[in-house]
Amino acid sequence: MSGSEKIIEGFLNALWSEDGLSDNTLAAYGSDLVLLDSWLQSQTLNECGETDINRYLQFRQQQGGSSRSAARLLSTLRRFFAYLARENIIVTDPTQRIDAPKIGRTLPGLLTEDDVERLLQAPEVVNTLGFRDRTMLELLYATGLRVSELVELEFQQINLRQGCVRIRGKGDKERLVPVGEEALDWLERYIAGPRKDSLRGRHSDYLFVTARADCMTRQSFWHIIKRYAKSACIDKPLSPHTLRHAFATHLLNHGADLRVVQLLLGHADLSSTQIYTHIAQHRLKQLHSNYHPRG
Repeated sequence: MSGSEKIIEGFLNALWSEDGLSDNTLAAYGSDLVLLDSWLQSQTLNECGETDINRYLQFRQQQGGSSRSAARLLSTLRRFFAYLARENIIVTDPTQRIDAPKIGRTLPGLLTEDDVERLLQAPEVVNTLGFRDRTMLELLYATGLRVSELVELEFQQINLRQGCVRIRGKGDKERLVPVGEEALDWLERYIAGPRKDSLRGRHSDYLFVTARADCMTRQSFWHIIKRYAKSACIDKPLSPHTLRHAFATHLLNHGADLRVVQLLLGHADLSSTQIYTHIAQHRLKQLHSNYHPRG
């Protein structure tokens, strides 16, 4: 193992023990550092200076990187070099005087309530997998779960009697999220019939299972959403977080408190939730423009 590889491993282990970050987040940090290490060629990461980092950021931009990806990369490097300074591996943090690129606020793709209704009704519930997909979409819209939280949801995390799900999200933080009556009804019927049909006597801890009784992947569910969006004639850009965005936006549009939405989404910082106030304001401006006689 090279010197840089040992340093990266130590950094990732520190992140895991201190912040409890997910495997995907740790992998993203590691990938950023490995790419920088490869670009440096003759230098190790702890020999990297301010000029090197500025040149690397410029190189990534020339390769087609966006301002948002550059800001995320710089955030990774700041955490990394702060760790090196704390461990006395370097004397000076080379990222201290580097300014983050300015990025505009990006509003998530908006689904109207009618869009969501058409998406929810797209699966053919007469078959086992169609019923499972409808239940997953209903639960996702009812709770605002992250897609990873949905596909990895275990049977024991559901409390049908109390009408809630217990989620362990980012940073290993736990939250209880209520489930509406409609989604609960779909859940109860899915558990009583289609889930048992999929398992065919086999055991699985996961709530939503594939035809082979395995846990579904995020990528698989992403393709499922895209397929149903196409059949529902929804031509808006979709992302894995589309229904999570719709959940938050529609709650705010109907008068929910921002801090309540923060708790339901599992955001550690209210600033992460405040983007949805901009969405709601954007929607109000559209309504005013469309329907006010002097709009």
